Amino acid sequence: MELRIADRQCRDQEGNLRRFHYFLTIDQEETPHFSCENYGVRVAEEGGGEASVAAITTSATRIDELLTLLVDNRVGPTGLADVVADWL
Repeated sequence: MELRIADRQCRDQEGNLRRFHYFLTIDQEETPHFSCENYGVRVAEEGGGEASVAAITTSATRIDELLTLLVDNRVGPTGLADVVADWL
């Protein structure tokens, strides 16, 4: 499952308008003893590519912090993996 969290637009170095869509991804983790949600993120560029990183954390607070960082800094699909790796 995924939820659309935000949309942002900005101009790149050449002055082209770019629009990014940010999603929270939710997977169920099942074990013999319990079940929990495992959160990830997806970033899609309108008319362009997309990238996702699944199963980042089971903490709603932590994934909210990461999504805020991505949205506020208008991170695109090409930068997603690097930002997530640095954030972890």
